[in-house]
Amino acid sequence: MAASVLVVDDQESIRSALCLLLQSEPHFEVIGEAADGAEAVAQARTRGPDVVLMDVRMPRLDGIAATEQLMRFIRPPKVLMLTNCAVDDRVLDALEAGAAGFLLKDLCRQQLTSALRTVLAGGRAVSPEVLDSLVHRASPSGWVNDTGLQQRLAQLSESERRVLELIRSGMTNAQIARQLFLSQTSVKTYVSRMLTKLGLENRTQAAILAYEARLTGIDR
Repeated sequence: MAASVLVVDDQESIRSALCLLLQSEPHFEVIGEAADGAEAVAQARTRGPDVVLMDVRMPRLDGIAATEQLMRFIRPPKVLMLTNCAVDDRVLDALEAGAAGFLLKDLCRQQLTSALRTVLAGGRAVSPEVLDSLVHRASPSGWVNDTGLQQRLAQLSESERRVLELIRSGMTNAQIARQLFLSQTSVKTYVSRMLTKLGLENRTQAAILAYEARLTGIDR
């Protein structure tokens, strides 16, 4: 069965271009289009798409606010945020809101379908240019060569480590609560303790640190 996609952008030309990219892909089906975040939420509620391609800046309700509303659904769709600029100051906001990825609009068909498959499988899809900007802005100085990283990770309790792993996978607090059969209050407590122990400011930094830890073999 083809995965259903809702395309959201206030520019009709962009929506048409994205739909055209997916038109010949048998594994994906565009089930609707929306011109702003409010319309996107309404259509998502009635159509139940698997993935929403969401412009970050739109009138009435922008992509960030719309994503936050979508994440409150019992079965929220995956959200791939779209931007015109790699150095976008809303990247962190989008990921914090629950977006599974952040892509540049000038992507080709292969890049789009690859990103869709990645998020549907539970991963994150971020354009390399956007990722470079994100890591540069969000990572505390000296992370990569920080010899104390293993010690800080070792301070985490089993529950805090599990929450960190789920944050890395892109889950919101509500999704983590359902996954671990906890209240959202308990999840917030674990997140707060984990950030304090790791010396981080927000969950996006935690996701990046966890990603770096996995790459360097520090994660157990």
